Amino acid sequence: MKMTIEEKREQEWRTVLFMIQLYCRGKHKNPLALKNSENLCAECKRLADYVLERVKKCPFMETKTFCSACRVHCYKPDERQKIREVMCFSGPRMIRYHPVLALKHVITTIKLKIRGIKK
Repeated sequence: MKMTIEEKREQEWRTVLFMIQLYCRGKHKNPLALKNSENLCAECKRLADYVLERVKKCPFMETKTFCSACRVHCYKPDERQKIREVMCFSGPRMIRYHPVLALKHVITTIKLKIRGIKK
């Protein structure tokens, strides 16, 4: 069953938001961050708002898998570095907190590598 573009946008947004929440909880010692995205610290809320705008406006959503696999990087350099930090911190912890999202990511990454698409 193929996902619509809007379903892909929603899934990508939910995944990245969860990773930002996990980062906020771990790095910024914010115990409420995982309960609700409204509980993010100001820095993480700014990043989440920025990412949401990028996801909403992505012209490649129909064919892309992850932003990291995209040939066009639409993030500003500072935000790109920050989201990398979030991914490096949250990625390994995803299996504990949200195993379904983590496994989907791993499977998609393996498929990309098999096809020869580099991150």
